Amino acid sequence: MRIKKGDSVLVIAGDDKGKIAKVLRVFPDRNRAIVEGVNFIKRHTRQTRRAQKGGIIEKEGAVNLSNLLIFCPKCSSPTRVSFKILEGEAGERSSKVRICRKCGEII
Repeated sequence: MRIKKGDSVLVIAGDDKGKIAKVLRVFPDRNRAIVEGVNFIKRHTRQTRRAQKGGIIEKEGAVNLSNLLIFCPKCSSPTRVSFKILEGEAGERSSKVRICRKCGEII
């Protein structure tokens, strides 16, 4: 996955275009993510016995991953992601890491 939970992302399409926010949850099978403070939806809920109030609740809806760009913390700009395989020493596993295409640093 190019985008993971906890990444800062820039929204590049939709009503919230231009916002920089944090990813709360990712759904890889649906190719969507929930981003903090972006794409609010209104949910009408009924009151329950467990002290939950009824009414209209606003919460974040899922955004398609194609509408998000990772915001690189090193060069502080939105960027695409590439991958690189780092070779491990003798007896260690090699690991696949995400790389910023602009500055070349590990994200």
